[in-house]
Amino acid sequence: MSSKRSRDASGGRHSSETDKRIKTNHSIANLPADSSTSKYDSAQKSQSISHLSTLKQLIREVKKDTDLLKAEPNIATTISTLDTLLLQKDAKEETSQVNKGQKTSQSTSDSRKNEDGSRHPDLPPILDDRLEKAVFTHPACANDSNANYDRLELLGDAYIELIATKLIWKTFPGLASGRISQIRELLVKNETLSAFADSYGFSRRAVVPQDYDTQLKRWVKIRGDIFEAYVAAIILSDPVGGYEVAEQWLTSLWLPKLVNLGPQNSKLNSKDELSTKVMGNGTKLKYIEEKPSIHPKGTGSQTYFIGVYFTGWGWENQHLGSGQGLKKNAAGDEAARNALANPLVTEINLKKKTLLGNK
Repeated sequence: MSSKRSRDASGGRHSSETDKRIKTNHSIANLPADSSTSKYDSAQKSQSISHLSTLKQLIREVKKDTDLLKAEPNIATTISTLDTLLLQKDAKEETSQVNKGQKTSQSTSDSRKNEDGSRHPDLPPILDDRLEKAVFTHPACANDSNANYDRLELLGDAYIELIATKLIWKTFPGLASGRISQIRELLVKNETLSAFADSYGFSRRAVVPQDYDTQLKRWVKIRGDIFEAYVAAIILSDPVGGYEVAEQWLTSLWLPKLVNLGPQNSKLNSKDELSTKVMGNGTKLKYIEEKPSIHPKGTGSQTYFIGVYFTGWGWENQHLGSGQGLKKNAAGDEAARNALANPLVTEINLKKKTLLGNK
């Protein structure tokens, strides 16, 4: 291979600088794992690392040139391939450095950890090169809907919702539907998925219009979309076992987040409990939206604010408690739960018993 490159260079097909970079990159990729047998002294290694860093910077710059990538699909493919090879090389270096305890490896390792300190599972491969390229290509960078992630993220979103619902259903038997929806939203919101995408280095591989990564809200959504597209591509590229692979991967990512969510299910009947304590003939409990719902930045979700008010036994439209949640039912249930902790509810209950006892 090196002799062929020499002939190309002598024929004028490559500049000497480009040829030098290609040879350097090829040499680095084939460095012996044992540094004691390496043919390169420290100065040459430093120069090689510098060239490799320059190559990475060039790739990042070219990926921002959307007009060039649209006009030159072969260049776009080559850039994507180079970026993938560099990512693979970084991953190999990370593995070798773990045993040496180097600081660089530690910082990279930390980004791949779950909330409980355990490591994220290995990234499942996409078995179709065209799908893999599309996963990381923003719709503005490729007009063909099959060459960008626009359609893939729609399908991936559906798979993710299904897999998340199944996981919650199996993990918390008997959990009310409102709470299932609330927990699912925590698992599938853009902030969660974009964080997963970052832990696998998806941001480096993304082909997006220039400056798209400088606007926080839009960048969070893009990374979430890429993650969704990746899930779809895993499944589409392996019709036989792809779904199972994706389900196992997502389950491993989500389980640490579910650890502290289960115990809340015992409090999901707060509305019924409150009703039992205060209700009777001629009384009313009203659950009212106390203020407009909000859309937290970058989450793609909605938060509702509900208050519970009571009329009866001598009280008129009395506020008992307030709550918030990702669904109106969840917000209402929290309002009822907070009302049960309100001493006034105990007073109302005693008044109810007194009045009914006198009849």
